[in-house]
Amino acid sequence: MKLRTTTWIGVALTGLLGLGGCEQTATKQVHVRPPAAAPAAAPQYAAEATPLPILAAYSIPQEFYMRPSVDVLVDKVQASYDAGTRELQAGNQENAKRDFDHAVDLILSSRIPKDSDPRLAKLFDEIGDAAPPDTDDEDQMDASDDENADEATAEAPVNPAPIDEIADLTLPAGDPRLELKAERELMAVHHDLPLTVNDSVLQYLSFFTTTRGRAIVGRGLERAGRYSDMIRRVLKEEGVPEDLIYLAQAESAFQPDAVSRAGARGIWQFMPYRGEEYDLERSYYIDERSDPEKATRAAARHLRDLYGMFGDWYLVMAAYNSGPLNVVHAIERTGYADFWELKKRNVLPKQTQNYVPIILALALVAKDPALYGVQVAPEKPALVETIQLQHAINLHLVADAAGADFDDLRSLNPELLRSLTPNDQTFQLKVPAGTSKTFAENIQQVPEDKWTSWRLHTTTSGETLAEIARQYRVSVPAIEAANHLEAHATLPEGFLLNVPTAPPATRLVRYRVQRGDTLDGIADRFDVTVPQLRRWNHISGNHVPRGTRLRIYAGGTPEAKAPAKSKSAQVADASGIRDVAARGDRQEPVAHHVKPGETLYSIAKEYQTTVSALRQANPYLADRALRAGDTLTIQR
Repeated sequence: MKLRTTTWIGVALTGLLGLGGCEQTATKQVHVRPPAAAPAAAPQYAAEATPLPILAAYSIPQEFYMRPSVDVLVDKVQASYDAGTRELQAGNQENAKRDFDHAVDLILSSRIPKDSDPRLAKLFDEIGDAAPPDTDDEDQMDASDDENADEATAEAPVNPAPIDEIADLTLPAGDPRLELKAERELMAVHHDLPLTVNDSVLQYLSFFTTTRGRAIVGRGLERAGRYSDMIRRVLKEEGVPEDLIYLAQAESAFQPDAVSRAGARGIWQFMPYRGEEYDLERSYYIDERSDPEKATRAAARHLRDLYGMFGDWYLVMAAYNSGPLNVVHAIERTGYADFWELKKRNVLPKQTQNYVPIILALALVAKDPALYGVQVAPEKPALVETIQLQHAINLHLVADAAGADFDDLRSLNPELLRSLTPNDQTFQLKVPAGTSKTFAENIQQVPEDKWTSWRLHTTTSGETLAEIARQYRVSVPAIEAANHLEAHATLPEGFLLNVPTAPPATRLVRYRVQRGDTLDGIADRFDVTVPQLRRWNHISGNHVPRGTRLRIYAGGTPEAKAPAKSKSAQVADASGIRDVAARGDRQEPVAHHVKPGETLYSIAKEYQTTVSALRQANPYLADRALRAGDTLTIQR
């Protein structure tokens, strides 16, 4: 497919100058226009693109070919990372560690912020995932050092992402008998993406009719029932084709807790840096990449942005999988802006070459499963109610008070990394329909400052306090005191008891600094601020040596626990008493006018606060995304 002159120049300049905006080249400042917005409504697209070479008729000034420093850095880091990967595959762990360390050192010593360029951010994450641990390394978070460690702060379990299994397959030629069947289907079913059947698509279509393939696609289509109405609604609202839902089928089989080998997470498999780019919050307590609706909204906007860049949905899919710069560079190398030509010339990563055929094959099967021998009983969307909590709370207590199943609460709130909700007044907890009223009634008997540390227990006939105490591993006097009971009291059946069990939400975590960690990144993960990290660990600069063990009070800490060099104020917040650093009196709030391109994450970093704090200070953000022109209140 031959790109329009303006589109090609826009893509070429984006690739040459970096996706972040403009760079200094020689002595002339070159400004690159951002990608055009996608149309408001998804148009109908041609069923097949005709590959035509891009000729050298488009005159690009020579100065544009001068490579900015970030491009040179990316190439050096990539070379070192690739060398480390080869050494690791050959079993040479020491050599691999040397190469990976060198790659990280290149980034840190360059003074180019890793988050300023998506290629750097992706490499940074990949290096951290690939690098072998030191032989004397301990776990990143050593729970044994936390005397109060328990199930409330253990990370939620995850599942492997199906895309890792499917896209790496080497398949035989497809069954030619399926081709006619698929072509007839194309004429009979509605689709708003360009669908086609060629040899590559036929390979995966044939695979999805095998026993193994049917199982993979069938499980995904069953789970799709939970989310398909929501996903199609969001895609339509964002003006992109509804058939892009099949990217989620390929990526995760609609598992919100799916995590890939590279660290991508959720239904839409966002990498951390890409999620932050689209305001998906990631902290010690939550990861919004696993929030089905928020992640769908972010994915739709990302796909729309990619369409504004490439103007072709097959290239958009490829860019979604491997990153837009990989696709731009492949176009530059070959002169072709056509996915099938790029695949034929083997200039895209193998997984990306398989990615588009997988999606097209999945779309064909999903539109008529019975035609391909796939039996599907779609699950129904969960009926839920939401509770907007003013305080952090343990999910076990929610289950007790609402009469709900704990695993159901986990499933309804997959963005929760732990059994504790974040200390964020804008957070909305989903509970099974019909249980919010019961919760509201029963939770009143638990003091608010005990929501993270108590349970509720409904007594059964003949049950004694001693039996209950053994079940929760507490003492009988502790239960008696929490319920103002006399000694040896007899409890009637159905009596609701307060049970003091778990430790409070504030957690002392001892974290070992890993290869490539920064104070900003560590603070963001644990939902604390960089000044707090410095104060708790007597750090004066911006760099922390790898291997250092940091004291982190996740969720805030009473000042009595945290060593401090200056005075601090004790203020009440949603989790009880929380530490707030102060230089004398608390400073007045600041009004920040949001500029185009800014995100909650970037603003939080600028003011050394957290995304949760920004949402709490600006409640209207609970109902919509951040927009250019908004005025944010920044509590300092």
